[in-house]
Amino acid sequence: MALNWLERWREGRIGFHRPQVHPALIEHWPLLGAKPGTKVLVPLCGKSLDMRWLAQHDHPVLGIELAEEAVEQFVAEGTGEISRYRQEPFAICRQGSVELWCGDFFHFHIEQAAEIDAFYDRAALIALPPATRQRYAFHLAQLIPPGARGLVISLMRAPGDEGSGPPFSVCADEVRELFEPNFLVTHLEDGEPEEGSGFRESVWAMVRRGPAV
Repeated sequence: MALNWLERWREGRIGFHRPQVHPALIEHWPLLGAKPGTKVLVPLCGKSLDMRWLAQHDHPVLGIELAEEAVEQFVAEGTGEISRYRQEPFAICRQGSVELWCGDFFHFHIEQAAEIDAFYDRAALIALPPATRQRYAFHLAQLIPPGARGLVISLMRAPGDEGSGPPFSVCADEVRELFEPNFLVTHLEDGEPEEGSGFRESVWAMVRRGPAV
């Protein structure tokens, strides 16, 4: 899976990248109630413009991305001074209030997530094969403090038409099964089927369970 992802970036096969901010982020993020200044974790972030939107709305962003090409393209396409440093095993690149940590999401630990109090997943869950999704949901829960809020955008196809990925089809029942042990999960909306792919997006609001919830 990791090698396939790195090859896609090296070869420029990044049809999953959106050239605009995702409309579901614009519509639903303000409803989560994340206060200005809340730091947002964006797993498997690619070079998503959604991170710039979050930063423009007073949210420091910490994106985690495996492909160095994605990190370099993000900062090259942005403006402002770039600073670089390391926190093993990650190479970190900062531009404005966006930090990009280049490395394996599963090697990012709670000590490094001390200031994070929100998260946004548009392309992480759906990039992972079934055997890895449970590990992802559990690891995400370990990084997010009680009461923290997040937005997850999943994709699904009609039953029997799941196809191969990435992106992978993740049905509503699986989203709930993965996240409800550690999050309060609210289904917000389903989009219209995408022409050609048959995918429909589903948008979910989540709150980390715990004493603060």
